[in-house]
Amino acid sequence: MTELVSADGTRVAYEVVGEGPAVVLVDGAMCFRDSGPMRALAAELVGSATKTGCSAVLYDRRGRGRSGDTLPYAIDREIDDLAALVDAVGGRAALFGMSSGGALAALAAARLGDAVSTLVVFEPPYLPEQDRLEASAYTAELTRALAAGDRDAAVAAFLARVGVPLQGVEGMKRSPAWAGMTAIAPTLGYDDAVMGDSAVPSAAAAITAPTLALAGGASPDFLRWGARALAGAVPGARFEVLEGQGHDVDPVPLAAAIRGAIGARGGSI
Repeated sequence: MTELVSADGTRVAYEVVGEGPAVVLVDGAMCFRDSGPMRALAAELVGSATKTGCSAVLYDRRGRGRSGDTLPYAIDREIDDLAALVDAVGGRAALFGMSSGGALAALAAARLGDAVSTLVVFEPPYLPEQDRLEASAYTAELTRALAAGDRDAAVAAFLARVGVPLQGVEGMKRSPAWAGMTAIAPTLGYDDAVMGDSAVPSAAAAITAPTLALAGGASPDFLRWGARALAGAVPGARFEVLEGQGHDVDPVPLAAAIRGAIGARGGSI
């Protein structure tokens, strides 16, 4: 593990796996290097390094894992973290973001310009207008829970929002994993801030990096909508479906899609 210091003094923990130009992996809500999908994805990406010459950059978003945090939270500070990571691995890198991490990666690509060579996202959860009232209700519930310091309620609100039934939430509260989830509960507010009102941000039009937006063929329609809508907002972007995959995507076809996005540029990230 290595650490860097972001613009506001926050220490960000990261590691680089493999050799060659970098792909920075941006986690979604409740995930970090050792709790989420990115380590398995990194292994798949690096395992095919002969095809892409890539390295995978795993990091803990602020407030998670071994990274620090500086309050008050601001989206620009998270983008500063990504800018520092890109600078640390050579000054130019591809970004891959999962779920709300995809929304963060998109905002970063819009601001960082040529420093981002390729942008790939999987199911950023943007919503059509008719579905945004539910997102607004979740924001209100989450904000109340976090303001009251009720981390259990914050995590429960998130789990309900992503479709876990009440009985499942109660079972998770009794599991050893619950303490780890509540430990990073405040970062749920960070992801919620990144998503804003759940509309595709106008900043997407400023993204200049070649962009691929992915969704699973077995995922709910709204997740495919979000990826398709982002692709429609980014100049020249492509939208692709990974058939048979859901939000808990298999890293093998996902890595292949990322490698394809990079390979479309002549094998150079």
